[in-house]
Parts: sequence; structure tokens; C-alpha cells
Amino acid sequence: MACGPKMLAPICLVENNNEQLLVNQQAIEILDEIAQPVVVLSIVGLYRTGKSYLMNLLAGKNHGFPLGSTVQSQTKGIWMWCVPHPSKPNHTLVLLDTEGLGDVEKGDPKNDSWIFALAVLLSSTFVYNSMGTINHQALEQLHYVTELTELIKAKSSPRSEGLEDSTEFVSFFPDFIWTVWDFTLELKLNGRHITEDEYLENALKLIPGNNPRVQISNLPRECIRHFFPKRKCFVFDRPTHDKYLLANIEKVSENQLDPKFKEQTNIFCSFIFTHARTKTLRGGITVTGNRLGTLVVTYVDAINSGTVPCLENAVTTLAQLENSAAVQKAADHYSQQMAEQVELPTDTLQELLDVHGACEREAIAIFMERSFRDENQEFQKQLVEIIMSKKEHFLLQNEESSVKYCQAQLNQLSEDLTQNILAGTFSVPGGNKLYMEARKNIEREYLEVPRKGVKAKEVFQSFLQSQLAIEKTILQADKALTDGEKVIAEERAKKEVAEQEQEILRQKFQEQQQEMKAQERSLRENIVQLKEKMEMEREQLLNEQNKVLEHKLQVQKDFLEEGFRKKSEGMNAEITYLKNAIEATKDGNGNQIAQILNRLGKEINSITTHPKKLVRHIAKGVRSLFKKH
Repeated sequence: MACGPKMLAPICLVENNNEQLLVNQQAIEILDEIAQPVVVLSIVGLYRTGKSYLMNLLAGKNHGFPLGSTVQSQTKGIWMWCVPHPSKPNHTLVLLDTEGLGDVEKGDPKNDSWIFALAVLLSSTFVYNSMGTINHQALEQLHYVTELTELIKAKSSPRSEGLEDSTEFVSFFPDFIWTVWDFTLELKLNGRHITEDEYLENALKLIPGNNPRVQISNLPRECIRHFFPKRKCFVFDRPTHDKYLLANIEKVSENQLDPKFKEQTNIFCSFIFTHARTKTLRGGITVTGNRLGTLVVTYVDAINSGTVPCLENAVTTLAQLENSAAVQKAADHYSQQMAEQVELPTDTLQELLDVHGACEREAIAIFMERSFRDENQEFQKQLVEIIMSKKEHFLLQNEESSVKYCQAQLNQLSEDLTQNILAGTFSVPGGNKLYMEARKNIEREYLEVPRKGVKAKEVFQSFLQSQLAIEKTILQADKALTDGEKVIAEERAKKEVAEQEQEILRQKFQEQQQEMKAQERSLRENIVQLKEKMEMEREQLLNEQNKVLEHKLQVQKDFLEEGFRKKSEGMNAEITYLKNAIEATKDGNGNQIAQILNRLGKEINSITTHPKKLVRHIAKGVRSLFKKH
């Protein structure tokens, strides 16, 4: 079997042994290799209703998911097949085939409910498959949908008397498709032809009456209408009327299938390939294969621990992993770009800081693109610290490279001078003048050497310091000079050293100013990019909230038009809650963003300035030098 989106056959994703659900680690490893966004289609329904056949069609194969031609259910748990998406480049189509609901061999009927809930949680398009027609019995068999409010939580600590969970289901539930096999009715209503979608919507209309049986019958209808805003229906004729062929349908050639059935299944597959959405989480978070694997493990662990799978907790777990990976990705990009763009030693510190600023900007952008739910910006602060550490490493390398290069140049330029000193060339009357001319020549040639780097002056100052004792000896031994001339020469040498030291301190002060400006730029860049991200997330949230409100208002309106005034009025609390949430997002988020940015600014400033306390001492030293001279 090939891995990733080139799987040659499906694999069990979640095993159901009738006692607990077990995640297949091999399937998770396959998902971990898929960094592409995923379109996830799951299918549920009673066993022996053609689910696996439809999934094989979507995979473009006759064989794959096992088809049950006997009364025994073939698929246990949830099986997965990842294939390259046929119409969305750089996307993977993940097909999830679930075990047949209502299998009499199951020891615990609760397992059906959990499989149903997992299919809803994991998919972006959810297909319910049934036989015959959408009638009272078919809707009763879909009672699992009525249990979703007990099996799934949107928030870890629901508030507003449970309104938060029920309203948020709409924002993350998948699109709903009902497929009906062996459809025998003519699509007509009150004498007029209707579409398959109209047929579904008519079947979902509530039955009038207040007796308990009617209320139970209406419950699945209400749940589907409440939780799944996007609904669609496909009906299929019988594939073939030959019982033998029907029992071995995976071996049947296309020309043996009923033409009407072929046309219907082609339309279904085309719709899925064109309209099935990429899996996303609340806030527009795109789900990739590796993220889907994390969700699977998180949800199954919750079920096995006896708790209810919670979307918020799952997203928090996912965010911890993804944000760590985002920090690493951004930090690696910074290191790679710096290594490629910086030629050490740089001529000036500013040259290095400019490249650092550009690379840091790109790294922050990469982090912002990949991260989400970064509570208190903990991961962003980690990135700040890592980049600061890497920058310090490059600064140190730059200095070391400059010292090494300058020292090598000086050794080469002063080679003749050293030889002459050893040979006693300057130990003659007028030797001091000869020595000073030789040293000045070295200085002139050294100044002409290009790209010596940030330590050029300090290295030359060290060279001068190393020559002081020799220079003094030559000066004192020069009989061509009077004692007065020797004193003047010594004073001139001391002044020259002091001026060199002052120049070096000026350079250090200037470099410290440049580093502080780079820190300010880093702070601004972090804040600007976070603000843009938060504003975008705010707009995304408002968009989602408005869509949910629009859907709820439509359901309320439909109930009223169908004569269910009490049900319509019963939605008022939900709608009021949504409107208040929208207003809070509009009004409160602006202040919240400002507070977060202000706090982040202080914390980043603390991170970046803490190792730089030396700046103040150097600045003081330079100011005192200016006063003295």
C-alpha cells in the first residue's frame, strides 16, 4: 500500500471492537504525511445500503471499501481512503466509510451513536445513505442526529444555559447530503414535478400535532434543519435488476449497469468533486491531513475516557502542536534566509541588521499564517526569543569573522615591519622617523582593504597597543632626537591612542543605537502583523456569526409559515443570544485587540531589552568622553 494521498486501498482509521474505539496508528502516520488541505467526506447509514459502493466510485475504483452482499456487516469502525482530489489541485480527498448502523451483532448500541458523532466531527461533507424513500421509518432510523447535543460539545464550559453549544454547532457542522437507493417514487408534489432537494425539504417538514409520538417523529427533522444549513439530496434507481449482478456489483462492468443509475451516480460524484468544501474549523482554520489525524486521536481519546468530545478542547490540543510547529518553521526560515543572504563579515552593523529585519518580517509572517489560538501570544513570544538568540549568534559570528579577517590582513601588511624590527633596522639615529613612516604605510594600506567589518577599528587599535612598547624603545634609543622632542613624540602617541579609543566608543555607541532601533522595528513588526491577523480573525468570526444568525432566522421564519408558532417563538432566546454575541464581537473586540497589543508590546520589549542593559553604561561612558574632550 502506498502512503499519503496515493493510497492503493483503504485502511481502518478507527477500529470498533464493540467495547471501545481504537485508533489505528498506521492510518495516523499516513495522515501525518499529508500537509495538504483535506476535503473530508464521510458516509453513514444502515448496513447493506450501498455506502461502500458510492465511496469506491468517489475513489475512482471498483474495489476498495468492502461491499456487504450478505446480512453480515463488512465494515467495522471507520475506514479511510486518501486520494488526490480530482478537481482541487494540492488538496487531498479523504473518504471515510463507516460501519453499518443497526448491526444486530453489536454488543453495545451506543457504539453506533459514537461512530455517527465522529463522522459528523471529522467531515466537511456528511452523507446519510438509505434505501427506498425518505419516509417516517427512514427518519426514525436517523434518530442518531437527535443525540448529537449529548455526544458533542462546542465549548469546554458552556454558558448561557446551553445556548452557546446549540448555536455553535451550525458554524462547524458539515454539509448534509441524503442519498437514497432503489428510489421508486416519481418526484412529484401536488401534481407538479419537484427536484430531489425539494423532495428532501418537504420530507423534513414537521408533522402537525402535540402527542408524544409526533414530537418524537419531528425531533430528527428539527435537528437536521437546525444543525445543517446546507442540505442536498440525491436519489438513485436500482443499479441493475439482475439479483446475481446486484450481489456482485463490484465486478459488474459499466455497460451492465442501468443507464439511469449511471447518470445519477455520475451527477453525485461530479457534485462532490466540485462542491464539497475543504475541512475547516471555527475561525477559518484549514484542516490538513496531519491536523485531521490529531483531531481523530483527540476525539477518540475523549470518548474512551468517558467524556464528551469537545471541539474547543480538540482545537486547543491541535493549536499547541501546530503553534510549536509554526515557531519551528518560522525560526528555520529565518536561519536559512540569513545564512543565504548575509556574507560575513558585513561592512557595517546596519547592513546585517537590515537583512535581519527583512528575514524576521518573513519569519513572523510564516508564523502568523500557520498559527492559531495562540493564547496570550505565548508562542509568538517564543519566536521573538528564538529569533533574538539567532540574531545575537549572527552578530557574534559577524564580529568573529571581522576580527579573523582583519587580523589576517594586518599580519600580512606588518610582515615587513616585524622583520625590520627583528633585524634592528630602526635601532639607528633617525630610526623613530623610519619606524613611524613604516607604521603609517601599514595604516594607509589597511584602510584601503575593503569589507573589513565591524571590528576593523578595534583590531587596528589592538595592533597599535601591541606596538607601543616597541615604539617607546625605538624612540628612547633614537640619538637624533633631543629629550624634549622625545617627550613631545610620547605625548603625541598618547593623544593618538586616546583619539582611537574615543572613535571606537563612538562607533560602539552608534551600533548600540542601531541595535535599539532594530529592536523597536522588531516590536512594531510583531505588533503590526498580530493586529492584522486579529482583525482578520474578527471579520471571520463576524462572518460566521452572521451566517448562523441568518440560518436561525430562516428556520424561525419557516416554522412560523408552517404553522408552528410556539417552535418559532421558542427560538427567540437563541436568536437574541446570537445578536448579543455579534454586537460583542463588533464592540468588544476592538478594545480587546488594543489590550492584547499593548500587553504584547510590553512583554516583547522586556524580552528584547533585558540582555541589553550594557547599552546604558556604554552611552554614559561615551557622554563622559565627549565632556572630557
